[in-house]
Amino acid sequence: MGPAKSGERPQSGLHPTRQPSYPTTVSTYKEDFLMSVEHHPSKIQARNNAGVSGYVKRFTNRLVIMLYRLTGGAIGGRLQNMSVLLLTSTGRKSGKQYTTPVLYRPANDHFLVVASNGGSGKLPNWWLNVRSGTPVHIEIGRTRQRVRARQADGEERQRFWPLLVADYPGYEKYQERTAYPIPVVILSPTQEAHTEA
Repeated sequence: MGPAKSGERPQSGLHPTRQPSYPTTVSTYKEDFLMSVEHHPSKIQARNNAGVSGYVKRFTNRLVIMLYRLTGGAIGGRLQNMSVLLLTSTGRKSGKQYTTPVLYRPANDHFLVVASNGGSGKLPNWWLNVRSGTPVHIEIGRTRQRVRARQADGEERQRFWPLLVADYPGYEKYQERTAYPIPVVILSPTQEAHTEA
């Protein structure tokens, strides 16, 4: 696969799929998309996150996810210099599935995401779910694939972190407000992408 032409979205090597047939719950964790960005491509904004009600958070994430899936990521698929994927994790306690819009950076055959929780100083629940070993799937555009998630080690993080900050400078501010190194998570495909029935 050659390099993407100017104006084209990078190809992930996944295959097209339709709306997932499995039931999912819209994530309402504080660290989710509404909390971690100031401007969403769909123009849904939340500048005062602390004052946003749980209902508005649920509605906003539900709308982002719906528009992303309906348009194959044409709406909701980009934020500044980064792309957006939908990450579906299984609650480590509830067993329910939660879908979260997450910024990512391609890295060869892998995808890098940041468990920043908006700089709140707490690990995001989606990462707590994923690192506990529960299944995780991602959607990129109209594709869906199961992945394995692991935290980048010290050397890897040192290499990836500057690239992620260059793409989204907000991560640097989040790190300043967080007492521990914010995890960089590597998502590695474990199976071929498949088409939903």
